[in-house]
Amino acid sequence: MTETATFAGGCFWCIEAAMKELDGVHAAESGYTGGHTEDPSYRAVCSGSTGHAEAVQVEYDSDVITYEELLEVFFSIHDPTTEDREGPDVGSQYRSAVYYHDDQQQELVEGFIDALETEGVYEGIVTEVEPLGEWYRAEEKHQDYFEKNPNQPYCAAQVRPKVEKVREKFSAKVRADGGVPAASGESLADRVRRLFR
Repeated sequence: MTETATFAGGCFWCIEAAMKELDGVHAAESGYTGGHTEDPSYRAVCSGSTGHAEAVQVEYDSDVITYEELLEVFFSIHDPTTEDREGPDVGSQYRSAVYYHDDQQQELVEGFIDALETEGVYEGIVTEVEPLGEWYRAEEKHQDYFEKNPNQPYCAAQVRPKVEKVREKFSAKVRADGGVPAASGESLADRVRRLFR
């Protein structure tokens, strides 16, 4: 069944490229959400005046990859403890946020964040958990940015390491496959310990 998830965690080029590596992800679209200006431009969002976050909407087959598995990837490729910052990108548009589409997603992300903190993976998670508001697709030049510009300096320094981390840490879930999937019946706490230690 096709479902949608929406994540913000720094520059959308990073999140989009990492999510597109995963088996079961049909599409990842860069865009803007969480703000107060209608149909903002990239330039306006980057100014910090619109209130929007750079975010990525992920369409995925929940029979192939679960929402919790997407959360595992999301929380491993950005730092959810830095407010309004990811690496060299600073400003509210780069905040860590999960925009849920329904009550089940809200429950899952809140439980996942609790598990990360309980297990001592992160201390002081600042990730916002909010219902998805209006979604605005980013300009075409921002779609598939890493794919189109793999040697651009920002991509080489910021995006590529996140993509490589997904390929290495989540090899069983990467499109090319080849890794060993998690043991069936593995608890959320056990997965958090395995993936984040």
